[in-house]
Amino acid sequence: MAKLSLSDLGGLVYSTEVGRTCPVCRQAIAACTCNAPKRPAGDGVVRVSRETKGRAGKGVTLVRGVPLIEAELVALGKQLKAACGSGGTVKDGVIEVQGDHVERVMQLLQAQGHKVKRAGG
Repeated sequence: MAKLSLSDLGGLVYSTEVGRTCPVCRQAIAACTCNAPKRPAGDGVVRVSRETKGRAGKGVTLVRGVPLIEAELVALGKQLKAACGSGGTVKDGVIEVQGDHVERVMQLLQAQGHKVKRAGG
């Protein structure tokens, strides 16, 4: 069996100067750009719909297709919930606002420069 050197093991993993480092670019984990979040690809249309399925008859407004990374999506969700005076969440890239606020949400998104379509009935 051949003897392995440190470079064969993948390089530097920890440094006392910067802490944990990325094995690919050898930067500090906080400064690593290898796995930088990218904007999701889509058709550029934000779709807003109302749904009650699986929610015991309670209606929610769903916003899909917003081309933002997760942190920006959470901030947008917070803005929409505050403007509608309602609760909600962000799950799997979909903003959910409690209640029937389709028209209000569409106006807010258009004011921010998004191309918006109403989806569903």
